[in-house]
Amino acid sequence: MSKSSKALNLKDKLSGNEMDLSLCNLSEVPVKELAQLPKATVMDLSCNNIICLSPEFCSLTHLVKLDLSKNQLTCLPDEFGNLVNLQHLDLFNNKLMTLPVSFSQLRSLKWLDLKDNPLEPTLAKAAGDCLDEKQCKLCASKVLQHMREIQEEVDHAREKRLLREKELEKKKEAKQREREAREREARKREKAEEKERRRQEYQAQMAAVAAKEQQKKKNEEKKKRNGQAADKKAAVEPASKPRRSLIGLMFKLLLLLMLGLAGAVAACRLTDLQKEPACVPINVAVDDGLAWAKVQGGVVRQLAQNLSSAAKELLESTSKS
Repeated sequence: MSKSSKALNLKDKLSGNEMDLSLCNLSEVPVKELAQLPKATVMDLSCNNIICLSPEFCSLTHLVKLDLSKNQLTCLPDEFGNLVNLQHLDLFNNKLMTLPVSFSQLRSLKWLDLKDNPLEPTLAKAAGDCLDEKQCKLCASKVLQHMREIQEEVDHAREKRLLREKELEKKKEAKQREREAREREARKREKAEEKERRRQEYQAQMAAVAAKEQQKKKNEEKKKRNGQAADKKAAVEPASKPRRSLIGLMFKLLLLLMLGLAGAVAACRLTDLQKEPACVPINVAVDDGLAWAKVQGGVVRQLAQNLSSAAKELLESTSKS
């Protein structure tokens, strides 16, 4: 309970369904305590020092008649339209300039007094005077109509704002989708480039392996050819080597034989061994050879003379012709 209501006994202020809190010097309304008295549908809060009503006051939806005249109210809470059962509202002699947009929701309101408030011009024109019952009922009707128009304008502005926000959201979503599409395209392109790079690397590896295998094959073929040539050479060399070796051996034997014969001839012709029986055939053979060579030398000389004469005759006959 507020300080200003501590000295109050609300039940003492309740008479039937009427709660009279006028002239109680209240600066705040004891909402919590009043909420516990739902049968108080008529409430008089006039002639106090109430500057504003709390949003919690609008939870007193059971109120049917409310007198807030002769206070210091500068505004009503935005939730004031929740008092949907309110039929009679007295706001005489306050400091109100405007009413909350939710005021248009007071569909049960039949009576309204807004005299002696610094209302803004369009609201003051709608409210008019409230000097009698008829004018106050007309004030309620016109003010409600005025507030409904404001509500429609507010709703329209809100719809436009929501539509604009929706369009902005759509544009934002479109930009987001476009950005995501670009990102997907970039990722797709990167994947394609990566795939192409891997393919090229694989082809390069395969080419290197193929080149290596080809080189290996060439080396093996070369090695094989070299081996075959070596085998042929090895096969030829052993065949020619014995022949060369045999000829050399025969030449050596012949040379040794000739040396031996020359030595034997020299020993038998030039030494005291010429009278030995073994040297007799050798000396005879040497003498026969020398005689044969002498005869052959005469034949060679005669043949040379004949050839020379024939050549001379041939030259003479040629010069005469």
